[in-house]
Amino acid sequence: MALQSPCAVVTGGSGGIGIEISRRLAADGLPVAITYHSNAERADALVTELTAAGGRARADRVDLADTGQVADWAQSLTAEFGQPAVLVHAAGPHIPMVHLSKVSPDTFSAHLGAEATAFFTLVHGFLPALRQTRGSVVAVTTAATDRFPVRDGLSSGTKGAVEALVRAFAAEEGRFGVRFNSVGPGMLTDGMAERLMGNSDLDERAQAVAMSRIPLQRFGSASDIAEAVCFLASEKAGFITGQSPYSSKKVIHQLIGPSVRNPT
Repeated sequence: MALQSPCAVVTGGSGGIGIEISRRLAADGLPVAITYHSNAERADALVTELTAAGGRARADRVDLADTGQVADWAQSLTAEFGQPAVLVHAAGPHIPMVHLSKVSPDTFSAHLGAEATAFFTLVHGFLPALRQTRGSVVAVTTAATDRFPVRDGLSSGTKGAVEALVRAFAAEEGRFGVRFNSVGPGMLTDGMAERLMGNSDLDERAQAVAMSRIPLQRFGSASDIAEAVCFLASEKAGFITGQSPYSSKKVIHQLIGPSVRNPT
């Protein structure tokens, strides 16, 4: 995979999807800088794994909604690793399955900040470097922005804002050669979906309904998502920008699964 940067940034690098994305980028020879929210042990273990394999990696606890903290971290990262040209936003809070009627405005506002404001702040902090490197940004969102399943509105409503920002940034930053896309995972065997299954938010009936809508008749994995993300981050996707999940109507769906909508 031909990537154009000496550095990649992965937020949410201690999560199941973030870990697989980081491994994939590191395998392509990129130094990888990850952020984490609370799981320092898992983040440090990933750094140890990647460096033991001969790569360069670092992990930092960063509040992505804190503009000053993100700016300081971006400066520190650039000084150590160089300007990043791959930025993957895979961070996000655990979102319970709950009817929107039972979600308070304060709770919705908090989740919106943890999703959309965090993404905006992150991009804002790295945009000068991304323009210099003609880089690529990929946001990991959710298939719920297309299918709107019941009790998942807290996810689709907030991550839908991230997808809108992806399209807006793509329209504005294309003149600088910077691309923005998103990948929307559906049901996975690991990560947040695994936790939802474990605490009965997704019972067997709900899982059966989800499976009935998947042509391949299997749930995806973090590795599947990482492959789609890294494709979009690479020069192989150099003419794809402003795309979000997902549709079976376009060729890109047939290539990498139900993850990307309306390729250019």
